[in-house]
Amino acid sequence: MNTEEGKKVEAAYSRVSSRMSRDHEEVQLPKYFDRNQPIERLSGNLPHWRQDGVIYFVTFRLADSLPQSRLNVWKRERDEWLKAHPEPQTPELRRQYHERFSARFHRWLDEGHGSCILSVPENRVIVEEALCGLDGLRYCLDEFVVMPNHVHVLVAPTGDHTLSSILKSWKSFTARAINSQRGTCGALWQKESFDHMVRSPASLERFREYIRNNPKPKAK
Repeated sequence: MNTEEGKKVEAAYSRVSSRMSRDHEEVQLPKYFDRNQPIERLSGNLPHWRQDGVIYFVTFRLADSLPQSRLNVWKRERDEWLKAHPEPQTPELRRQYHERFSARFHRWLDEGHGSCILSVPENRVIVEEALCGLDGLRYCLDEFVVMPNHVHVLVAPTGDHTLSSILKSWKSFTARAINSQRGTCGALWQKESFDHMVRSPASLERFREYIRNNPKPKAK
């Protein structure tokens, strides 16, 4: 990284850090999943539940971040488990699902497969600035971290904005910017993201702690 690029990255980090220092002073109180309120179920390879105004834990990843062979096995096992344990599920079954599928999925991501281009400071800053860019306008942003091959974020859509539209905006903008910077083209992100509606203050704090404790990426 040359001196000019270093100054740009340092300035961007300063903007992101300034925004994060204000987070918990300005953000509205989060709204949690309520089983008594309407739920929208979206189609996809992963389960996607939607409820107005709630805060979500979201993971989106680079297109090459997980071997397809592992994903095929994971999906087959998950589909079989869900068929054997339909909704409504007990708290114990939800914990079992989390450990067998959600937690395993995230452990695989942390192994660092693929190109891991988000470990490059310039690319990481593009994603961080995109996340912060419309905070307070389209969504309320809580904790987040950009890992070498994926991103974790806690976010609550506001107004008429949806989680799907927010994710599409983040991915589209960052893909164009990173591809332009690298002189590449093609799909950068995996189309489908992992998302989970936060159910309680205790659950929110566990997600915050998970994000804070994620290993920090090192520049390549």
